[in-house]
Amino acid sequence: MNTAGFNYRILVVDDEPGVLQTSALVLKHRGFEVRTAKDGFEALVELRRSTPDMIISDLKMPHMSGFELLSVVRRRFPHIPVIAISGEYSGDLRGGVIADAFFVKGQYSPEELFNRIAELIEQSPVRPHFSKPDRAPVWVPRNAEGYFVVTCTECLRSASVPDEEIDEKSEMRNTTCLFCGTTIQYLADLRSVRKKRSAAARPEKAPREDGSEVQ
Repeated sequence: MNTAGFNYRILVVDDEPGVLQTSALVLKHRGFEVRTAKDGFEALVELRRSTPDMIISDLKMPHMSGFELLSVVRRRFPHIPVIAISGEYSGDLRGGVIADAFFVKGQYSPEELFNRIAELIEQSPVRPHFSKPDRAPVWVPRNAEGYFVVTCTECLRSASVPDEEIDEKSEMRNTTCLFCGTTIQYLADLRSVRKKRSAAARPEKAPREDGSEVQ
């Protein structure tokens, strides 16, 4: 898509190499200039290099999730329209996603995506922000070490929150940035927390005299 020879620039962010490559090829075939990033941190590096006309981002990614990336983008680059795409998040978490459009992976056609891109680019930079605040809770997955890594939307530095500090009764959580003191509001992925705590609560199987475990 271009006007007077100008190709619109799209930044695609996804941690799956196959998805990233396919998305880039489809968008390039449609006439867009495409840059890619495999997580939120790489996306921020690309944003420092050049400002795209649109961002299309996955939500569940390592290091910096798409939720955190979009929260930073809305604060620092409010004029850039954003499309969020996810195969796990269904859009029903309280607080929602700071994005102008949302698609579930595998449940939309290329034409639906292209039409939405065209609409958002046409509206940008002056587009409506219905019910999309510039500050929203970020949904953070638990990493393999048992920590939630939360990135401050103000200073862009990250800090970890052990899952021992996560209260399952409280859906919305707050933590304070260790570097600048900003209060960060986030939603934790409780599925991994509950799974870990459930496993830890199970009694260990006693060994038999022959060395095998009691079933």
